[in-house]
Amino acid sequence: MTRRKFPRLLPLAAALLIAVPAAAQNYPTRPVRVIVPFAAGGNTDITARAIGVRLSEVFGQQIVVENRPGGAINIGTELVAKALPDGYTILMGGATNAINMSTQAKPPYDTVRDFAPIILCVKDANVLTTHPSLPAKNLKELIALARARPGQLNFASSGLGSSNQMAGELFKVMAQVNIVHIPHKGNTPALTDTLAGNVEMMFSGVPVLVPHIQSGRLRAIAIGSLKRFVAIPDVPTFDESGLKGYEATTWFGLMAPVKTPKEIVARWNTEVDKILASPDLKSRFLNDGLEAMGGSQEEFARFIRVEIDKYAKVVKSSGMKPQ
Repeated sequence: MTRRKFPRLLPLAAALLIAVPAAAQNYPTRPVRVIVPFAAGGNTDITARAIGVRLSEVFGQQIVVENRPGGAINIGTELVAKALPDGYTILMGGATNAINMSTQAKPPYDTVRDFAPIILCVKDANVLTTHPSLPAKNLKELIALARARPGQLNFASSGLGSSNQMAGELFKVMAQVNIVHIPHKGNTPALTDTLAGNVEMMFSGVPVLVPHIQSGRLRAIAIGSLKRFVAIPDVPTFDESGLKGYEATTWFGLMAPVKTPKEIVARWNTEVDKILASPDLKSRFLNDGLEAMGGSQEEFARFIRVEIDKYAKVVKSSGMKPQ
């Protein structure tokens, strides 16, 4: 009896196989959500919106950037991991997605297992800035001050497990200082607290800090790249300031739910790669302190695995306990 039913199922199975490429070919037929798991105004948000505007023109459908901050980016990330894999819900992920694999005991998603990497969009460098009321004028003076006042100085970050926090944890280990981490629900709240002097220092990417560094509302101590950035050429690297080998960069990239049709993922990769290669956008990102990347899906997948391993070592060396 069961055998007689099989032939009737074959046409249905064949139809489903044909439907997937057809759906991908006509994609998208309605607006697409790009989930940013941070508050509006941060570097991840800036990147998503810059790419989204141009992608809307290419797709002929609106790219809606939706901010879902909180839970050490778990709220927004889990939303995408569990979304229908039809190409209409995409994640603008980043370094924190790699970091969470080591800092969280039971993350609600697996960055490798639950996502299809689309493309690495930009790289950024963490900058250490301080409120002007702090007497230290450079890295040497700041380290000396922190050692003289163990456990009394605070640093803000965009959240638990963020690349900003990892930059601070790495600084603590390499400089042998005891400073206290104050997590926030995104870059904007962290910046607000630091500008108000409620927190003495902050690790963050270049774009959101540039106007405040230029206005003197924040003092730039050092940048975590191995070379200076065009946007803030007067800010020295940690390495040239005496903390040899210190490097704290971050990155943002697009990811889809793991079972999203390969044709749709491939189209996103192709179109976004073209956008990132456009001279005007590359120049805009560079002036903001971001480096446009691009590349293949396979390259991004390998990069994510390397990042997961790297941050696992930072967590271990800092003595952090998964929570």
